[in-house]
Amino acid sequence: MITSPAWKDRKYAVLGLARSGRATVEALLASGADVLVWDDRAEAREPFAGRCAIGNPLEADLAGYAGVVVSPGVPLNTHPIKPHADSFGVPVIGDVELFAQARADLPPHKVVGITGTNGKSTTTALTHHILKQASVPTTMGGNIGLPILEQDPLPEGGVYVLELSSYQIDLTFSLDCDVAVLLNITPDHLDRYDGDFQKYAASKSRLLTMQTRGHNSIARFTDARSLGNFAEGSIASILEDVLANRGIAGEEQADWPSLQGPHNRENAAAAIEICDILGLSLGDIRSGLKTYPGLPHRMERVAEVAGVAYVNDSKGTNTAASAPALAAFDNIHWILGGLAKEPGLGECEAELPRVKAVYTIGKAGPDFAALLEGRVLVEQCETLDRAVSAAAAKAQAGDTVLLSPACASFDQYADFEKRGDHFRALVEGLK
Repeated sequence: MITSPAWKDRKYAVLGLARSGRATVEALLASGADVLVWDDRAEAREPFAGRCAIGNPLEADLAGYAGVVVSPGVPLNTHPIKPHADSFGVPVIGDVELFAQARADLPPHKVVGITGTNGKSTTTALTHHILKQASVPTTMGGNIGLPILEQDPLPEGGVYVLELSSYQIDLTFSLDCDVAVLLNITPDHLDRYDGDFQKYAASKSRLLTMQTRGHNSIARFTDARSLGNFAEGSIASILEDVLANRGIAGEEQADWPSLQGPHNRENAAAAIEICDILGLSLGDIRSGLKTYPGLPHRMERVAEVAGVAYVNDSKGTNTAASAPALAAFDNIHWILGGLAKEPGLGECEAELPRVKAVYTIGKAGPDFAALLEGRVLVEQCETLDRAVSAAAAKAQAGDTVLLSPACASFDQYADFEKRGDHFRALVEGLK
Protein backbone atom coordinates (compact mmCIF):
# COMPACT_ATOMS: atom_id res chain seq x y z
CA MET A 1 0.00 0.00 0.00
CA ILE A 2 0.99 3.67 -0.21
CA THR A 3 1.81 5.22 3.16
CA SER A 4 3.20 8.59 4.22
CA PRO A 5 4.99 10.10 7.22
CA ALA A 6 2.88 13.21 6.52
CA TRP A 7 -0.06 11.48 8.19
CA LYS A 8 1.75 10.26 11.30
CA ASP A 9 0.12 11.34 14.59
CA ARG A 10 -2.53 13.35 12.74
CA LYS A 11 -6.26 12.79 13.19
CA TYR A 12 -8.54 11.77 10.32
CA ALA A 13 -12.16 10.69 10.07
CA VAL A 14 -13.14 8.26 7.31
CA LEU A 15 -16.83 8.19 6.36
CA GLY A 16 -17.80 5.16 4.25
CA LEU A 17 -15.98 1.82 4.35
CA ALA A 18 -16.43 0.41 0.87
CA ARG A 19 -13.29 -0.55 -1.02
CA SER A 20 -11.60 2.86 -1.27
CA GLY A 21 -12.63 3.70 2.30
CA ARG A 22 -11.12 0.48 3.64
CA ALA A 23 -7.90 1.08 1.70
CA THR A 24 -7.73 4.62 3.08
CA VAL A 25 -8.11 3.45 6.68
CA GLU A 26 -5.43 0.78 6.24
CA ALA A 27 -2.99 3.28 4.71
CA LEU A 28 -3.62 5.85 7.45
CA LEU A 29 -3.24 3.28 10.25
CA ALA A 30 -0.04 1.91 8.71
CA SER A 31 1.30 5.48 8.63
CA GLY A 32 0.64 6.03 12.33
CA ALA A 33 -2.44 8.24 12.01
CA ASP A 34 -5.21 8.48 14.60
CA VAL A 35 -8.34 7.38 12.73
CA LEU A 36 -12.09 7.59 13.42
CA VAL A 37 -14.13 5.37 11.07
CA TRP A 38 -17.81 5.02 10.27
CA ASP A 39 -20.17 3.21 7.93
CA ASP A 40 -23.90 2.74 8.43
CA ARG A 41 -23.40 -0.99 7.84
CA ALA A 42 -22.27 -2.81 11.01
CA GLU A 43 -20.51 -5.49 8.98
CA ALA A 44 -18.34 -2.82 7.31
CA ARG A 45 -17.27 -1.44 10.70
CA GLU A 46 -16.51 -4.83 12.25
CA PRO A 47 -12.96 -5.34 10.76
CA PHE A 48 -11.78 -2.16 12.49
CA ALA A 49 -13.07 -3.00 15.97
CA GLY A 50 -10.21 -2.63 18.44
CA ARG A 51 -7.90 -1.14 15.79
CA CYS A 52 -9.16 2.44 15.75
CA ALA A 53 -11.99 4.61 17.01
CA ILE A 54 -15.45 3.87 15.61
CA GLY A 55 -18.06 6.61 15.50
CA ASN A 56 -20.07 8.80 13.19
CA PRO A 57 -18.11 11.96 12.24
CA LEU A 58 -21.43 13.82 12.09
CA GLU A 59 -21.70 13.36 15.85
CA ALA A 60 -18.02 13.98 16.61
CA ASP A 61 -16.08 17.02 17.76
CA LEU A 62 -13.74 17.42 14.78
CA ALA A 63 -11.54 20.12 16.30
CA GLY A 64 -7.91 19.35 15.49
CA TYR A 65 -8.67 16.89 12.69
CA ALA A 66 -6.55 17.09 9.54
CA GLY A 67 -9.39 15.95 7.31
CA VAL A 68 -12.62 14.04 6.86
CA VAL A 69 -12.15 11.48 4.08
CA VAL A 70 -15.29 10.56 2.15
CA SER A 71 -15.99 8.51 -0.95
CA PRO A 72 -16.72 10.32 -4.22
CA GLY A 73 -20.28 9.01 -3.93
CA VAL A 74 -21.07 11.42 -1.08
CA PRO A 75 -22.95 14.41 -2.59
CA LEU A 76 -21.20 17.45 -1.12
CA ASN A 77 -24.02 19.78 -2.12
CA THR A 78 -26.60 17.96 0.03
CA HIS A 79 -24.82 15.76 2.59
CA PRO A 80 -24.56 17.18 6.13
CA ILE A 81 -20.90 16.15 6.54
CA LYS A 82 -19.68 19.17 4.55
CA PRO A 83 -21.28 21.90 6.73
CA HIS A 84 -20.39 19.93 9.87
CA ALA A 85 -16.72 19.71 8.89
CA ASP A 86 -16.74 23.34 7.75
CA SER A 87 -17.92 24.41 11.20
CA PHE A 88 -14.62 23.07 12.59
CA GLY A 89 -12.51 24.37 9.70
CA VAL A 90 -11.73 20.78 8.64
CA PRO A 91 -11.39 19.96 4.93
CA VAL A 92 -13.51 17.22 3.35
CA ILE A 93 -11.14 15.25 1.12
CA GLY A 94 -10.83 11.99 -0.82
CA ASP A 95 -8.20 9.28 -1.20
CA VAL A 96 -6.72 11.03 -4.25
CA GLU A 97 -5.91 14.05 -2.08
CA LEU A 98 -4.15 11.74 0.39
CA PHE A 99 -2.18 10.29 -2.52
CA ALA A 100 -1.21 13.83 -3.53
CA GLN A 101 0.03 14.46 0.02
CA ALA A 102 2.05 11.23 -0.04
CA ARG A 103 3.85 12.00 -3.31
CA ALA A 104 6.79 13.83 -1.71
CA ASP A 105 7.89 10.63 0.02
CA LEU A 106 7.43 8.28 -2.96
CA PRO A 107 10.25 7.37 -5.36
CA PRO A 108 10.59 10.02 -8.12
CA HIS A 109 7.67 9.56 -10.49
CA LYS A 110 5.14 11.33 -12.70
CA VAL A 111 1.37 11.58 -12.50
CA VAL A 112 -1.05 11.75 -15.42
CA GLY A 113 -4.57 12.92 -14.50
CA ILE A 114 -7.39 12.38 -16.99
CA THR A 115 -10.89 13.85 -16.70
CA GLY A 116 -13.82 14.64 -18.98
CA THR A 117 -17.46 13.69 -19.27
CA ASN A 118 -16.85 10.81 -21.69
CA GLY A 119 -13.81 8.74 -22.64
CA LYS A 120 -11.94 8.89 -19.33
CA SER A 121 -11.72 5.16 -18.74
CA THR A 122 -10.63 4.27 -22.27
CA THR A 123 -8.00 7.02 -22.39
CA THR A 124 -6.67 6.05 -18.95
CA ALA A 125 -6.50 2.34 -19.76
CA LEU A 126 -4.99 3.01 -23.20
CA THR A 127 -2.29 5.30 -21.79
CA HIS A 128 -1.49 2.73 -19.10
CA HIS A 129 -1.33 -0.02 -21.75
CA ILE A 130 1.04 1.92 -24.02
CA LEU A 131 3.35 2.71 -21.08
CA LYS A 132 3.30 -0.89 -19.87
CA GLN A 133 4.04 -2.25 -23.35
CA ALA A 134 7.01 0.14 -23.49
CA SER A 135 8.30 -1.32 -20.16
CA VAL A 136 7.64 1.87 -18.19
CA PRO A 137 6.68 1.08 -14.56
CA THR A 138 3.06 2.16 -14.36
CA THR A 139 -0.25 1.66 -12.62
CA MET A 140 -3.73 3.12 -13.02
CA GLY A 141 -6.16 4.18 -10.34
CA GLY A 142 -8.59 6.83 -9.23
CA ASN A 143 -11.92 6.02 -10.85
CA ILE A 144 -10.60 2.80 -12.40
CA GLY A 145 -8.88 -0.32 -11.11
CA LEU A 146 -7.75 -0.72 -7.49
CA PRO A 147 -7.99 2.16 -4.99
CA ILE A 148 -4.79 4.17 -5.38
CA LEU A 149 -3.76 3.86 -1.71
CA GLU A 150 -4.15 0.06 -1.89
CA GLN A 151 -1.47 -0.16 -4.57
CA ASP A 152 2.25 -0.55 -4.01
CA PRO A 153 4.43 2.49 -4.74
CA LEU A 154 6.04 2.47 -8.17
CA PRO A 155 9.83 2.37 -8.48
CA GLU A 156 11.77 5.42 -9.63
CA GLY A 157 10.65 6.56 -13.08
CA GLY A 158 7.13 5.18 -12.67
CA VAL A 159 3.98 6.83 -14.01
CA TYR A 160 0.68 6.86 -12.09
CA VAL A 161 -2.22 7.20 -14.56
CA LEU A 162 -5.35 8.43 -12.78
CA GLU A 163 -8.89 8.58 -14.11
CA LEU A 164 -10.58 11.38 -12.19
CA SER A 165 -14.30 12.11 -12.05
CA SER A 166 -15.55 15.58 -11.14
CA TYR A 167 -16.57 14.10 -7.77
CA GLN A 168 -12.96 13.07 -7.08
CA ILE A 169 -11.61 16.43 -8.19
CA ASP A 170 -14.05 18.13 -5.79
CA LEU A 171 -12.30 16.25 -2.96
CA THR A 172 -8.76 17.03 -4.17
CA PHE A 173 -6.79 20.22 -3.56
CA SER A 174 -3.06 19.59 -4.08
CA LEU A 175 -2.73 17.12 -6.96
CA ASP A 176 -0.17 18.75 -9.26
CA CYS A 177 -0.28 16.50 -12.34
CA ASP A 178 2.75 16.37 -14.60
CA VAL A 179 0.23 15.89 -17.42
CA ALA A 180 -3.43 16.89 -16.94
CA VAL A 181 -6.02 16.04 -19.59
CA LEU A 182 -9.50 17.47 -20.09
CA LEU A 183 -11.13 15.34 -22.78
CA ASN A 184 -14.52 17.06 -23.09
CA ILE A 185 -17.31 18.66 -21.09
CA THR A 186 -20.99 17.98 -21.75
CA PRO A 187 -23.89 18.20 -19.27
CA ASP A 188 -23.90 15.23 -16.87
CA HIS A 189 -24.37 14.65 -13.12
CA LEU A 190 -25.88 18.11 -12.80
CA ASP A 191 -27.86 17.04 -9.72
CA ARG A 192 -24.52 17.22 -7.86
CA TYR A 193 -24.01 20.80 -9.04
CA ASP A 194 -27.48 22.24 -8.32
CA GLY A 195 -28.35 21.98 -12.00
CA ASP A 196 -25.59 24.45 -12.91
CA PHE A 197 -23.46 23.34 -15.88
CA GLN A 198 -20.87 26.05 -15.18
CA LYS A 199 -20.28 24.60 -11.69
CA TYR A 200 -19.74 21.17 -13.26
CA ALA A 201 -17.35 22.61 -15.86
CA ALA A 202 -15.46 24.50 -13.16
CA SER A 203 -15.05 21.27 -11.21
CA LYS A 204 -13.47 19.55 -14.22
CA SER A 205 -11.18 22.50 -14.95
CA ARG A 206 -9.71 22.45 -11.45
CA LEU A 207 -7.55 19.52 -12.51
CA LEU A 208 -5.68 21.97 -14.74
CA THR A 209 -5.68 24.91 -12.32
CA MET A 210 -3.99 22.77 -9.65
CA GLN A 211 -0.95 22.38 -11.92
CA THR A 212 2.22 24.39 -11.36
CA ARG A 213 4.18 26.17 -14.07
CA GLY A 214 6.15 23.87 -16.37
CA HIS A 215 3.67 20.99 -16.28
CA ASN A 216 1.63 20.01 -19.31
CA SER A 217 -2.11 20.31 -19.94
CA ILE A 218 -4.14 18.87 -22.80
CA ALA A 219 -7.68 19.81 -23.85
CA ARG A 220 -9.97 20.07 -26.83
CA PHE A 221 -9.95 23.57 -28.26
CA THR A 222 -13.70 24.12 -27.91
CA ASP A 223 -13.77 23.00 -24.28
CA ALA A 224 -10.62 24.93 -23.37
CA ARG A 225 -12.26 28.07 -24.70
CA SER A 226 -15.46 27.38 -22.79
CA LEU A 227 -13.58 27.36 -19.49
CA GLY A 228 -12.99 31.09 -19.66
CA ASN A 229 -10.03 33.41 -19.65
CA PHE A 230 -7.83 31.23 -17.44
CA ALA A 231 -7.47 28.80 -20.35
CA GLU A 232 -6.31 31.39 -22.86
CA GLY A 233 -2.75 30.44 -23.74
CA SER A 234 -2.40 28.06 -20.80
CA ILE A 235 -3.33 24.83 -22.59
CA ALA A 236 -0.09 23.26 -23.76
CA SER A 237 -1.63 20.84 -26.25
CA ILE A 238 -4.85 21.00 -28.26
CA LEU A 239 -6.28 17.57 -29.11
CA GLU A 240 -7.45 18.60 -32.58
CA ASP A 241 -3.79 19.11 -33.60
CA VAL A 242 -2.34 15.84 -32.33
CA LEU A 243 -2.82 13.37 -35.17
CA ALA A 244 -1.64 15.96 -37.68
CA ASN A 245 1.48 16.92 -35.73
CA ARG A 246 2.76 13.76 -34.02
CA GLY A 247 3.58 11.58 -37.01
CA ILE A 248 0.61 9.22 -36.66
CA ALA A 249 -1.87 9.53 -39.50
CA GLY A 250 -5.61 9.29 -38.99
CA GLU A 251 -5.80 6.39 -41.45
CA GLU A 252 -3.79 4.27 -39.01
CA GLN A 253 -6.91 3.97 -36.83
CA ALA A 254 -7.95 1.06 -39.05
CA ASP A 255 -5.07 -0.89 -37.43
CA TRP A 256 -6.38 -0.33 -33.87
CA PRO A 257 -9.14 -2.96 -33.53
CA SER A 258 -10.34 -1.87 -30.10
CA LEU A 259 -10.31 1.84 -30.91
CA GLN A 260 -12.84 2.27 -33.69
CA GLY A 261 -15.16 5.25 -34.10
CA PRO A 262 -14.60 9.03 -33.98
CA HIS A 263 -14.72 9.18 -30.18
CA ASN A 264 -11.89 6.63 -29.93
CA ARG A 265 -9.94 8.72 -32.41
CA GLU A 266 -10.09 11.52 -29.82
CA ASN A 267 -9.24 9.14 -26.96
CA ALA A 268 -6.27 7.84 -28.94
CA ALA A 269 -5.14 11.39 -29.74
CA ALA A 270 -5.06 12.18 -26.02
CA ALA A 271 -3.08 9.02 -25.21
CA ILE A 272 -0.65 9.73 -28.07
CA GLU A 273 -0.03 13.24 -26.79
CA ILE A 274 0.42 12.06 -23.19
CA CYS A 275 2.93 9.41 -24.20
CA ASP A 276 4.77 11.83 -26.51
CA ILE A 277 5.11 14.29 -23.61
CA LEU A 278 6.43 11.46 -21.42
CA GLY A 279 9.12 10.72 -24.02
CA LEU A 280 7.94 7.46 -25.58
CA SER A 281 8.97 6.68 -29.15
CA LEU A 282 6.47 6.64 -32.02
CA GLY A 283 7.22 2.93 -32.41
CA ASP A 284 6.20 2.20 -28.82
CA ILE A 285 3.06 4.32 -29.16
CA ARG A 286 2.06 2.62 -32.43
CA SER A 287 2.59 -0.82 -30.90
CA GLY A 288 0.40 0.05 -27.91
CA LEU A 289 -2.41 1.37 -30.09
CA LYS A 290 -2.45 -1.83 -32.13
CA THR A 291 -2.41 -4.18 -29.13
CA TYR A 292 -4.79 -2.35 -26.79
CA PRO A 293 -7.46 -4.93 -25.85
CA GLY A 294 -10.24 -2.50 -24.90
CA LEU A 295 -12.32 -2.33 -21.75
CA PRO A 296 -15.38 -4.38 -20.81
CA HIS A 297 -18.71 -2.66 -21.58
CA ARG A 298 -17.07 0.00 -23.78
CA MET A 299 -17.67 -0.94 -27.41
CA GLU A 300 -16.67 -4.48 -26.43
CA ARG A 301 -17.01 -6.86 -29.36
CA VAL A 302 -18.60 -9.82 -27.59
CA ALA A 303 -18.98 -12.26 -30.48
CA GLU A 304 -19.91 -12.79 -34.09
CA VAL A 305 -22.82 -15.16 -34.61
CA ALA A 306 -23.96 -16.11 -38.13
CA GLY A 307 -22.05 -13.14 -39.53
CA VAL A 308 -23.68 -10.66 -37.11
CA ALA A 309 -21.43 -8.70 -34.73
CA TYR A 310 -22.63 -8.23 -31.14
CA VAL A 311 -21.17 -5.20 -29.35
CA ASN A 312 -21.53 -4.45 -25.64
CA ASP A 313 -21.44 -0.69 -25.00
CA SER A 314 -23.39 -0.79 -21.73
CA LYS A 315 -21.19 2.10 -20.52
CA GLY A 316 -23.19 4.30 -22.90
CA THR A 317 -25.28 5.77 -20.08
CA ASN A 318 -26.18 9.07 -21.75
CA THR A 319 -26.83 10.18 -25.32
CA ALA A 320 -23.45 11.87 -25.66
CA ALA A 321 -21.74 8.59 -24.74
CA SER A 322 -23.85 6.45 -27.08
CA ALA A 323 -23.59 8.69 -30.15
CA PRO A 324 -19.93 7.80 -30.84
CA ALA A 325 -20.70 4.09 -30.63
CA LEU A 326 -23.45 4.53 -33.22
CA ALA A 327 -21.02 6.47 -35.39
CA ALA A 328 -18.57 3.56 -35.41
CA PHE A 329 -20.87 1.06 -37.20
CA ASP A 330 -23.37 0.72 -40.02
CA ASN A 331 -26.50 -1.45 -40.33
CA ILE A 332 -27.10 -1.25 -36.58
CA HIS A 333 -29.75 -3.05 -34.55
CA TRP A 334 -29.77 -0.68 -31.60
CA ILE A 335 -30.84 -1.76 -28.10
CA LEU A 336 -31.88 1.47 -26.39
CA GLY A 337 -33.39 2.44 -23.06
CA GLY A 338 -33.18 2.26 -19.29
CA LEU A 339 -33.36 5.17 -16.87
CA ALA A 340 -33.03 8.30 -19.03
CA LYS A 341 -30.75 11.10 -17.89
CA GLU A 342 -32.17 13.65 -20.33
CA PRO A 343 -35.13 13.92 -22.71
CA GLY A 344 -34.78 13.05 -26.38
CA LEU A 345 -31.95 11.49 -28.37
CA GLY A 346 -29.45 14.33 -28.14
CA GLU A 347 -26.32 13.67 -30.17
CA CYS A 348 -27.65 10.26 -31.25
CA GLU A 349 -30.08 12.00 -33.63
CA ALA A 350 -27.31 12.60 -36.16
CA GLU A 351 -26.42 8.89 -36.26
CA LEU A 352 -29.93 7.52 -36.95
CA PRO A 353 -29.19 6.90 -40.66
CA ARG A 354 -26.83 4.13 -39.52
CA VAL A 355 -29.64 2.35 -37.63
CA LYS A 356 -31.76 -0.38 -39.26
CA ALA A 357 -33.92 -1.13 -36.22
CA VAL A 358 -34.35 -0.11 -32.58
CA TYR A 359 -35.32 -2.40 -29.70
CA THR A 360 -36.40 -0.42 -26.63
CA ILE A 361 -36.01 -1.59 -23.04
CA GLY A 362 -36.50 -0.24 -19.54
CA LYS A 363 -38.42 2.66 -18.08
CA ALA A 364 -37.59 5.06 -20.94
CA GLY A 365 -38.45 2.48 -23.61
CA PRO A 366 -41.97 3.74 -24.40
CA ASP A 367 -40.77 7.35 -24.69
CA PHE A 368 -38.00 6.37 -27.10
CA ALA A 369 -40.43 4.23 -29.10
CA ALA A 370 -42.86 7.14 -29.46
CA LEU A 371 -40.01 9.41 -30.50
CA LEU A 372 -38.72 7.03 -33.18
CA GLU A 373 -41.98 5.62 -34.54
CA GLY A 374 -42.18 6.20 -38.29
CA ARG A 375 -38.51 7.12 -38.56
CA VAL A 376 -36.98 3.69 -38.07
CA LEU A 377 -38.26 0.18 -37.36
CA VAL A 378 -39.06 0.02 -33.62
CA GLU A 379 -39.88 -2.94 -31.42
CA GLN A 380 -40.80 -2.39 -27.76
CA CYS A 381 -39.12 -5.25 -25.89
CA GLU A 382 -39.16 -4.01 -22.28
CA THR A 383 -36.36 -6.37 -21.20
CA LEU A 384 -32.86 -7.09 -22.49
CA ASP A 385 -33.44 -10.79 -23.12
CA ARG A 386 -36.38 -10.03 -25.39
CA ALA A 387 -34.40 -7.33 -27.17
CA VAL A 388 -31.45 -9.63 -27.91
CA SER A 389 -33.78 -12.35 -29.18
CA ALA A 390 -35.68 -9.92 -31.41
CA ALA A 391 -32.50 -8.38 -32.79
CA ALA A 392 -30.93 -11.78 -33.46
CA ALA A 393 -34.05 -12.84 -35.38
CA LYS A 394 -33.94 -9.77 -37.65
CA ALA A 395 -30.21 -9.12 -38.09
CA GLN A 396 -28.47 -10.30 -41.25
CA ALA A 397 -24.82 -11.13 -41.93
CA GLY A 398 -22.84 -7.88 -41.92
CA ASP A 399 -25.16 -6.18 -39.41
CA THR A 400 -24.23 -5.14 -35.86
CA VAL A 401 -26.38 -5.65 -32.77
CA LEU A 402 -25.35 -2.82 -30.45
CA LEU A 403 -26.25 -2.49 -26.79
CA SER A 404 -25.62 1.21 -26.16
CA PRO A 405 -28.63 2.21 -24.08
CA ALA A 406 -28.00 5.98 -23.75
CA CYS A 407 -29.49 5.56 -20.26
CA ALA A 408 -28.53 4.61 -16.73
CA SER A 409 -29.23 1.01 -15.73
CA PHE A 410 -30.75 1.45 -12.29
CA ASP A 411 -34.36 0.76 -13.29
CA GLN A 412 -33.48 -2.88 -14.05
CA TYR A 413 -29.84 -3.50 -13.02
CA ALA A 414 -27.55 -2.63 -10.12
CA ASP A 415 -25.10 -0.92 -12.50
CA PHE A 416 -24.04 -0.78 -16.14
CA GLU A 417 -21.61 -3.67 -15.57
CA LYS A 418 -24.43 -6.02 -14.56
CA ARG A 419 -26.38 -4.94 -17.64
CA GLY A 420 -23.37 -5.58 -19.88
CA ASP A 421 -22.68 -8.94 -18.25
CA HIS A 422 -26.28 -9.97 -18.92
CA PHE A 423 -25.94 -8.95 -22.56
CA ARG A 424 -22.74 -10.96 -22.87
CA ALA A 425 -24.40 -14.02 -21.36
CA LEU A 426 -27.40 -13.68 -23.69
CA VAL A 427 -25.11 -13.47 -26.73
CA GLU A 428 -23.18 -16.51 -25.55
CA GLY A 429 -26.52 -18.30 -25.43
CA LEU A 430 -27.12 -17.51 -29.10
CA LYS A 431 -24.04 -19.51 -30.06
